[in-house]
Amino acid sequence: MKVHNMTVPRGIRVLGEKRQSEIKILKEIAEILNEGTEIDSLLKEVLQKLLHITGLETGWVFLIDSQGAFRLAAEEKLPPALTADNCRPMCKGDCWCIDRYNDGRLNKASNIIECKRIEDAIAEQRKDTNGLTHHASVPLRAGKEKFGILNIGSPDKTHFSPEELALLESVAFQVGTAIKRIKLTQLEQETALAAERNRLARDLHDSVNQLLFSLSLTARGGAEMTDNPEIKETFSYMQDLAQEALSEMRALIWQLKPRGLENGIVCAMQTYSQMLGLKLNSKVKGVICLPGKVEETLWRIGQEALANCKKHSGGSTADLALTVDEKTVAMVISDCGRGFHYRENDIPSLGLKSMKKRTEAMNGLFKIKTEPNKGTNIEIIIPLEKGGK
Repeated sequence: MKVHNMTVPRGIRVLGEKRQSEIKILKEIAEILNEGTEIDSLLKEVLQKLLHITGLETGWVFLIDSQGAFRLAAEEKLPPALTADNCRPMCKGDCWCIDRYNDGRLNKASNIIECKRIEDAIAEQRKDTNGLTHHASVPLRAGKEKFGILNIGSPDKTHFSPEELALLESVAFQVGTAIKRIKLTQLEQETALAAERNRLARDLHDSVNQLLFSLSLTARGGAEMTDNPEIKETFSYMQDLAQEALSEMRALIWQLKPRGLENGIVCAMQTYSQMLGLKLNSKVKGVICLPGKVEETLWRIGQEALANCKKHSGGSTADLALTVDEKTVAMVISDCGRGFHYRENDIPSLGLKSMKKRTEAMNGLFKIKTEPNKGTNIEIIIPLEKGGK
């Protein structure tokens, strides 16, 4: 019996090798995405891997929110013209890929988009563009939910083949699914954290709060039972300390579990101010109907700001201004107290840093205006989701 060796045609062999290469690429990237828990670092790692195994040179990812605002979340081997001033050319202004994404025209891998940011760099005679003129753009999505754009390019490359675009689209779908997974995990963690805060608030109220109240009553009774001035003064001091600790504990419980927020943020802020011993003058403009996450963020920031007024301003009065329109909500908390030295890039306390971080997590704007002996003005501006959802 004779066995005949069959020769596989070269075209089929090359096609098979290319398919194996694509499968390997997708497998390696899937492994990275499966382990990732933080979006920006995950995007950076995927971008590095994608460029390395495809032989392409440059890539960057824009994450885009529901309002169309974008941020540069990851970049790899951008030319000097785009990395100048800490990638400032990539972090401001419009470009064609983002415009197409926002108006719904960019729904799949696009071949090929001339780079407006590169053209602007050339027109302004900025640093070397390293021959980069075009890039492919692929939306990052999971089902109907979109998260941003993956852009890939190489020097002097003005065309991507259908096979290359199909591969990039497959990677983009994987990335979109991973982003969705991470966001759902974060939401689950936030829900669990809120439940734990509520449990801790209950425990503090039922145990420590009651003990402090009992201590205050005991000290008061002891002061009334003795005629010795020194002992009476000691009991009175103990009572004052217990009352102060009780006030601090009640404020802490409010911070952990914002009871009263169901009646609106202004009502909650007024009640919290009374608990701190502050008089709060409030002024509202517009109809207050805020998304739950926005309202909770403003509440947490407001708590920190009012606590700072009580501790540091030296005054007993604060002002609250809340302005709501179709696109944004603005909250201003101010006092006429001591103020402090402040530089924009040097926030002096953890409390202020926390307020700024909470604001930026909602894609908002955080501003401080203060000078020694001229009071402090904190302004928070947060964009609202379309339709008020």
